[in-house]
Amino acid sequence: MEKRLNLVLQWRLFPLLALLASFLIFFFVESQYSKLSQNGCSLLPYQHYWIASKRIVTPQGIISGAVEVKDGKIVTIVKEEEKLSNSLLGKVIDYGDSVVMPGLIDVHAHLDDPGRAEWEGFPSGTKAAAAGGLTTLIDMPLNSDPSTVSRETLNLKLKAAENRIHVDVGFWGGLVPENALNTTALEDLLNAGVLGLKSFMCPSGINDFPMTNITHIKEGLSVLAKYRRPLLVHAELPQEPESSPELEDGSNDARSYSTYLKTRPPSWEEAAIRELVTATKDTMIGGSSEGAHLHIVHLSDSTTSLDLVKEAKQRGDSLTVETCPHYLAFSAEEIQDGDTRFKCSPPIRDAANKEKLWEAMLDGHIDFLSSDHSPTHPELKLFDHGDFLKAWGGISSLQFVLPVTWSYGKKYGVTLEQLASWWSERPAKLAGQELKGSIAIGNFADIVVWEPEAEFHLNDDHPVYIKHPSISAYMGSKLYGRVLSTFVSGNLVFKEGKHAPAACGVPILAK
Repeated sequence: MEKRLNLVLQWRLFPLLALLASFLIFFFVESQYSKLSQNGCSLLPYQHYWIASKRIVTPQGIISGAVEVKDGKIVTIVKEEEKLSNSLLGKVIDYGDSVVMPGLIDVHAHLDDPGRAEWEGFPSGTKAAAAGGLTTLIDMPLNSDPSTVSRETLNLKLKAAENRIHVDVGFWGGLVPENALNTTALEDLLNAGVLGLKSFMCPSGINDFPMTNITHIKEGLSVLAKYRRPLLVHAELPQEPESSPELEDGSNDARSYSTYLKTRPPSWEEAAIRELVTATKDTMIGGSSEGAHLHIVHLSDSTTSLDLVKEAKQRGDSLTVETCPHYLAFSAEEIQDGDTRFKCSPPIRDAANKEKLWEAMLDGHIDFLSSDHSPTHPELKLFDHGDFLKAWGGISSLQFVLPVTWSYGKKYGVTLEQLASWWSERPAKLAGQELKGSIAIGNFADIVVWEPEAEFHLNDDHPVYIKHPSISAYMGSKLYGRVLSTFVSGNLVFKEGKHAPAACGVPILAK
């Protein structure tokens, strides 16, 4: 009798014990997930999951399927039919018809930290990047203070970035007269980890970043050849003015955009590039600077300047060129008197030039896009006076480049694959980031999820994370393409208006 009673009790207790065990397992697993998210790097409580969508942009085309992410990397990519047969295990985030695309890489951003963080700074700049679907920024060596022209000044950048960047950030070093003819100094800067160098062929506006000449540039290329890293050049070479900036009626109204436009004609870009292509011939196979690469930033002139680039490429020079969304979105005729938000250099040119830039993008003659995000303090834009000749130049755009490119590109039939090429794949190659730029097995899980069809107005009600929204030329625009989520190395750093609590972006250094 006693034996039978014990047996009955055992059978009655067994379900309770099983239930208790399941609860213990559940709480153990959840506690592990909780530990992973305790550092605040991600809005997800786990590091192993699947991202599903009907539109995933891969190097092989757009697929319907899912991407498996584990410990920050992409480990599996399956198409819809494989997804069904595999009956995905684990956590699945299904984004439906939204586009899943490689995170954008912006190789031309001025974050102004340290020294001029009141202009932008790492926290606000990288939060804006995350909200815009950018997962990697390469910070320019100016307009921080001091400029990044030595190992010591790079270390100041790295210290300023510590625990303050929400996306990954790499750094260009400055090629200036002080280090250009000093191989030891230049190699020390490169050995410190900058991804390449940047120089100006015209005054930069920053005292500790003086302009270089073609001799400096050739010397820089000869050093870079050993490291196989690029030299980025602001290609404007000041010329003797053909005439005064006065207009035909004798006026030179500084509030008129046309007055400013006359001060930086296409001949400045043409003259600079004509000199540069005498140097890039040495980057050809067998040349004295083979292994070096020259990249022309923010091309504005679509005429002779672009023709010179095309000829050099056809010759076999290691040469690429970028332009920026503001040259593809705006034209000189549209810019109102006194609206200095639109001042930049080289300047935004006329509508016919804009059309030719689009043509060059679509034909592949311009390699990719960058933001040239160049903010400042609103006071330096001189809104009260509207003086184009004295206002600080630069377009503030970091958060908006994806919807801007898509919105203005729709007219030209721009595809999702082209966006991924212009904003991810090709910039990754320039910056030497082999594990970024595409949704591919083994790559970092740097991903943006967005809705191309979603329309929004960029007004005061729209969440904007750049430090000074009022200075952006894009405020007031109607755009298409709403960013839903941004993943950096598998961490969900932005989701529909909310950022991950901690800034866990990684500084990128060349090895």
